[in-house]
Amino acid sequence: MTGPLDQSPRGTELLDDLTANPTDIELSLRNIARSNFWFGGQAAVRFGVRRLLRGRTVESLAVLDVGAGFGDVAADLVRAGRRQGITVRPIGVERHPVASRVAAQRGLRTILADGTALPLPDRSMDLVVISQVAHHLTDRQIGALAAEASRVARLGVVLTDLKRSEMAVILFRIASRALGFDPATRRDGVTSVRRGFRRVQLERILRQAGRDVAVAERPFARLVATWRTD
Repeated sequence: MTGPLDQSPRGTELLDDLTANPTDIELSLRNIARSNFWFGGQAAVRFGVRRLLRGRTVESLAVLDVGAGFGDVAADLVRAGRRQGITVRPIGVERHPVASRVAAQRGLRTILADGTALPLPDRSMDLVVISQVAHHLTDRQIGALAAEASRVARLGVVLTDLKRSEMAVILFRIASRALGFDPATRRDGVTSVRRGFRRVQLERILRQAGRDVAVAERPFARLVATWRTD
C-alpha cells in the first residue's frame, strides 16, 4: 500500500507529496541525510540499537529501516556494526517512489511499501528501526506502524523522532542556512520540529497502542523509543 496516509495535523512537508518533483525530492533527501549526520539523527538510532542489544551477544543483525529515505541511517548502522564486529544486513522500506529509487541506487535493498502494512512475514527481521517517520502521521497511524514493526521484529523496535522545541527551530534555521540546505529542506525542517513530540506525549501514544516503551531524550532535540519483542 503506497497511497495517501492520514497526516499529522501540524503542517505538511515535501515528502508527504508522492507526486512532488523528483529532483526536489532527491535534493531534499540528500540534505536530510546531512542533517541526520550533523544534528543527531543517525546517532539517535545507534543509541536505540545499543539499548536494545544491551546484554546480548550477536554476530549479525537483519535490520529493517522503515522510511529509509536516502539510505543514510541504514548505511550508518552497517558502519557502526562493522566497528563492533557485527554484520548488519539492512533492508529499507519506503512509501515514496523517488526515495525508494534513490536508496536502491545507493546500494540499499529497498521495498516500495507502506510501513503500516509491511509485506514481510512475522519475526522475519531482528530489529526494525523507524527514524523520523512518526511526526508525519496521526496518533492512529503511529499505533498501526508500531504494531507492524512489532510483528516483524524478532528482538525489538527502535523508533526515533524529534522533540518539539522552539529553540531547536531557531538553531535549525541558523545551521541549515550555514550548511547551504535548499529552501524546501530548510522550511520542512522547521515544520518537522513543530510536528514533533514531547517525551510524555510519545510515550502515551505508543502505550495506548499497546507498546511497553521507554523514551529517552537525546542531544539535538531527539527522542528515542525502544521496546523489545522477544
